[in-house]
Amino acid sequence: MSQQVETGQKKKSKFQMPHIYVILFLFSAIAAVATYFVPAGEYERIPGPEGRITIDATSYTAVEQTPVGLIDFLTVIPRGLIDAGEVVFFTFIIGGMFMVLRQTGIIEIVVDNLSRKFANKSILLIPILTTVFAVVATLIGTPELSLVYIPVILPLMIALGYDSIVAAAIALCGTVVGFAAGVLNPINTGLAQKISGIPVFSGMGFRLIIFIVAVSLAVLFIMRYANKVKQNPLHSYVYDDDVEKRKLYQGTETVEKRTANTRQKFASIATLIFFGILVYGVIGHGWFMVEMSGLFIIMGIVVGLIAGLSTTEIAEGFNKGFRDVLVGAIIVGVARAVAVVLEDGQIMDTIVYSLGNVVNDLPPMLGAVGMYFIQLLINFVIPSGSGQALVTMPIMAPLADLIGVTRQTAVLAFQLGDGFAHILYPTSGYFMAALVIAGVPYQKWIKFFLPLFIFWAGLSIVSLIIAQIIQWT
Repeated sequence: MSQQVETGQKKKSKFQMPHIYVILFLFSAIAAVATYFVPAGEYERIPGPEGRITIDATSYTAVEQTPVGLIDFLTVIPRGLIDAGEVVFFTFIIGGMFMVLRQTGIIEIVVDNLSRKFANKSILLIPILTTVFAVVATLIGTPELSLVYIPVILPLMIALGYDSIVAAAIALCGTVVGFAAGVLNPINTGLAQKISGIPVFSGMGFRLIIFIVAVSLAVLFIMRYANKVKQNPLHSYVYDDDVEKRKLYQGTETVEKRTANTRQKFASIATLIFFGILVYGVIGHGWFMVEMSGLFIIMGIVVGLIAGLSTTEIAEGFNKGFRDVLVGAIIVGVARAVAVVLEDGQIMDTIVYSLGNVVNDLPPMLGAVGMYFIQLLINFVIPSGSGQALVTMPIMAPLADLIGVTRQTAVLAFQLGDGFAHILYPTSGYFMAALVIAGVPYQKWIKFFLPLFIFWAGLSIVSLIIAQIIQWT
């Protein structure tokens, strides 16, 4: 790459979006002010499917106002960090583990070999990887695996002449499409259908069509941006942010091909075995972030020792990885503070109750679309697929009966309203952590992603209108 390109300056826009800390703090402050004006209320919690706690849709009652005062507000961010501890520490551990892998030289060798192999057909990796990640997510429902995918594919995308946004988009868009469409996803589709009293995984054909269209839109959108970056790196939204990554991973064609020594070969085999254990644990035993974190700690230690690193080098590798993802880990807790405020002020249930009443007043043709927008709004404060299902579906399922919308369509409105927004809102913990692991500022991600989200929103609305017209069951 020429020095002129490397030193080129991009024209700065007049408006600069505030730092993500500022945005989240303002959201928390607005939520705290709202606790003084929004009536407090709550639903009764009852046992739900699979032993989970859900709500009684007929039990909403007003309760005494409990506004969040200044002293209480001072604690919401620390408490948000505590509440989101699972995601926070998973972010630290995965950052540390991949730094140890980098120190072994394994990642650089793999990247070097793959970048040479795909040098003339690198664009094909985008549809392949995006589709694979989407298929995994639509079967097991774990968009959080994007946190695992990004560190693996990021060096390769940089080496092939793309940028950090392309790597993040392949992982985040792929997993979120699979999760949202939920063809066989137990986390959102299965749980929501159980709550709604309809056969689990029924209506699979229609969801599969949505899955195919949504994946196709994502692939075409990412490829279009990737081609622009490939042709002119200055078109990258994160050109300045990727300077060090380009120095580290690009230019392999000008140096001798890297080969692994014996210890690195055995370390590579061990790495593949650990990833096999990861897949087995997630699919077969329902492992989540705590179990995966424990596995990654052992993985970093074992692979590091096999590759010839000393215990001190392994420990320092973890430390450096922790430092690299520190901001992302903290953002997760700060984002959680918004929900902490709403829960303290007891207005979370009021918001859900009020939005449900809005749908009740809509004509039947717009009922399903209204449910989509309600779920889209609620996802901002409940950025959890299962959590949102447990809170909203006991309300939306019987409401669907009243307004002439099938329960299957109500479930789809939940899936689409909840799913795609996971990589839009800064209150989504795993998403913000993924951006930091990728080294992509939130503001620049939104600039890239918003047009695709609008396409997905259009697909969602059209799908729900079709479902309503055919009275999909």
